[in-house]
Amino acid sequence: MTTIYPDQISTAALQAYLQGAVAPRPIALASTIDSEGNTNLSPFSFFNIFSANPPILVFSPSRRVRDNTTKHTLENVLTTREVVINVVSYDMVQQTSLSSTEYPSGVDEFVKAGFTPLASEKVKPLRVSESPVQFECAVDQVIPLGDQGGAGNLVVCRILAMHIQDHVLSSDQKSIDQNKIKLVARLGGNWYSKGYGDALFEVEKPLTTLGLGVDAIPSDIRLSKILTGNHLGQLGNVEKWPDETSVNEYKLTELSDLFIAFQDNAAILEEKLHQRAAQLLDENRVNEAWMTLLAFNN
Repeated sequence: MTTIYPDQISTAALQAYLQGAVAPRPIALASTIDSEGNTNLSPFSFFNIFSANPPILVFSPSRRVRDNTTKHTLENVLTTREVVINVVSYDMVQQTSLSSTEYPSGVDEFVKAGFTPLASEKVKPLRVSESPVQFECAVDQVIPLGDQGGAGNLVVCRILAMHIQDHVLSSDQKSIDQNKIKLVARLGGNWYSKGYGDALFEVEKPLTTLGLGVDAIPSDIRLSKILTGNHLGQLGNVEKWPDETSVNEYKLTELSDLFIAFQDNAAILEEKLHQRAAQLLDENRVNEAWMTLLAFNN
């Protein structure tokens, strides 16, 4: 294992490791204006939501590593205390990347990147019409984390208005459909990732039930050479495993082929049952996986 000590490596090298390890990161396409009303637009992947009440977003324009200068976005929010944060979809990712070019002060990145400006309701900075969700924000705080190159500046933004393109809403209009909004995120280097399509998968949250826990799983299952840590997490996230009657019925109706085929080889039978359980867990059929695993000793 490679161990990195931040005080024994250059900031540029450390940042490369950090951005590769802490990912994917959502992208804030931040729109600001300076004191003379000039528009600035720049993306930041040091960004996330931190509170719903009050509704708070935080992004961080870092000081440049190469020369310790600050970015126009930071200078603007310190002056005007307003920003629009536009989320980034796949359909606009190339234009977003172009907007990150460090053009001189006064150059309009809306024009350079080919984005359509849209007037805001609560703040002066413009929205990006192509963005599926746009947040108009007041800047509550700017917290500097250091004064050297690479130091972040936490821009704490309070949402005043949130604009959502209707086409990305779910059918009941109560949430955003992840396959419709097609968000992208930053990884290390030149890499991005998609937050939709085959990249999506669900993990049931253990908030409404008290899961048994991995430690409660019988040792012959817990120490399986086939089941992964993810599989064990799924098995441990149930309140109780199936009763003996249910297991025996399932054994007779769904597993009889395995028990007949390998009735003289217990080791192979157990291996086949674990393989089938793993497949069921991959399909999120947790109760059936439990019955498959418990059937071996029933």
